[in-house]
Amino acid sequence: MDLEFNKNEDQLKQLCSQLKARAKKTKLGGGEKKMVEQHQKGKLTARERIDYLIDKGSEFLEIGLFAGEGMYAEQGGCPAGGVVTGIGFVHGRPCVIVANDATVKAGAWFPITAKKNLRAQEVAMENRLPIIYLVDSAGVFLPMQDEIFPDKEHFGRQFRNNARMSSMGIVQIAAIMGSCVAGGAYLPIMSDEAMIVDKTGSIFLAGSYLVKAAIGEEIDNETLGGATTHCEISGVTDNKFPNDKACLDHIRDLFDKLGQPTLAGFSRIKASPPKEKLNKLYGLLPNDRVKPYDMMDIIKCLVDDSEFDEYKALYGKTLVCGFARIDGWAVGIVANQRKVVKTKKGEMQMGGVIYSDSADKAARFIMNCNQRKIPLIFLQDVSGFMVGSKAEQGGIIKDGAKMVNAMANSTVPKFTFIIGNSYGAGNYAMCGKAYDPRLIYAWPTAQIAVMSGNSAAKTLLQIRVSSLKAQGKTITPEEEAQLLKEITDRYNDQLSPYYAAARLWVDGVIDPVETRKVISIGIEAANHAPVEKFNVGVIQT
Repeated sequence: MDLEFNKNEDQLKQLCSQLKARAKKTKLGGGEKKMVEQHQKGKLTARERIDYLIDKGSEFLEIGLFAGEGMYAEQGGCPAGGVVTGIGFVHGRPCVIVANDATVKAGAWFPITAKKNLRAQEVAMENRLPIIYLVDSAGVFLPMQDEIFPDKEHFGRQFRNNARMSSMGIVQIAAIMGSCVAGGAYLPIMSDEAMIVDKTGSIFLAGSYLVKAAIGEEIDNETLGGATTHCEISGVTDNKFPNDKACLDHIRDLFDKLGQPTLAGFSRIKASPPKEKLNKLYGLLPNDRVKPYDMMDIIKCLVDDSEFDEYKALYGKTLVCGFARIDGWAVGIVANQRKVVKTKKGEMQMGGVIYSDSADKAARFIMNCNQRKIPLIFLQDVSGFMVGSKAEQGGIIKDGAKMVNAMANSTVPKFTFIIGNSYGAGNYAMCGKAYDPRLIYAWPTAQIAVMSGNSAAKTLLQIRVSSLKAQGKTITPEEEAQLLKEITDRYNDQLSPYYAAARLWVDGVIDPVETRKVISIGIEAANHAPVEKFNVGVIQT
């Protein structure tokens, strides 16, 4: 057992080391040379602005660090989607921060940039959090304008969200700290307060070159849309500041005077660390993902005092449900049990598979958490729902639908962590991205797909071979093996948690020991949004 633990620990620590290296590289944005250029202009970088703005010693929970990774090679790449987003604390108040990274294509908007900005606004709206925009962007990346401009979830959606947040009473503060052009000019001006940095900030619908081309007027950008123009003549901006730090200081002053929000009232007491050490997590998760393990061991490393009040422990054993506290917050946990379990009838059930009794138990538990106003934590390592004639005759579809219905209609905040497999309908039932978790993060061990790589590759191979035979072509065993390898490699690339993070299917990839921190910040943010009444809808019994 010790040898197995050590092997698991070595493997996961290696994955976490690779995670840290990737994160460090991504945080360089457009590179050190571009960062020096920012400083030479008298500007801070996006990350330096955030570090200066948030409370000293506080955490910044980044959302979408790996957005765009590997997606725009022909355009030279787009690290972190060209924008830094996340939840930070200003004068003790959690808020969403959006900072354009001008070291990446001058802060231009790629398709993933729009998706990431919309995700940040979504987090602000769901949690009723103030949002701060640190604007420094050249606008839409024109070579890809057709993928970013006209559709519902494209560039223009952010301005609709500006208006919706205003009607919801969500505070929006914008600082123009660099370029702010064309349609992007509406974002700060649709905010509650807009400020600008003198000589480096500018805002206009069309720059000097376009003005010359359109109407023949010759004018420089500073006169056209600089701080003096908009603070003293047009009145578009509210205040101007001599440098980035003075502007950020003013934002902090504004937050110092904000009124208190209406809280949801989630239960919190003084936090206690788990009795089981957090770093024990590294050795508990098997390197071989088909090997069974006890999810209870994972849970005890995450919850306060390692205390877990299990719900229906003797029923529906392939899902673990129960109550606990994490960093003092009361939580309900729904987790896939990965060990093989035995029912009272003497039947053996495979770990990681959701059976009818498990789905029935989870549905009831989710309803209880909503009744008691307790946030839900989902720990995913799921292969899917049970299949076969016995499962179908037992009503697996009906019971699975009950679980999905309860989870989808849940009004308490949900937080999802993909620690292993996340396959097929199991992803949905365990609160995948489509079901509005307030935050969703993956461990480096996560895999997200319709089915496992091995199963998918064999299925795709059969389809390909059948297609070739239908065309009258023959395929040798060697060619078939090569084809299988190509399909497997391509599919395995898509299973990677970084592939998911690049497309914002998850908010990020984290070291397992950061799970408690993410949950705590997430619930503190969610506590700022009153919980609506729970209505489960129609469920077949």
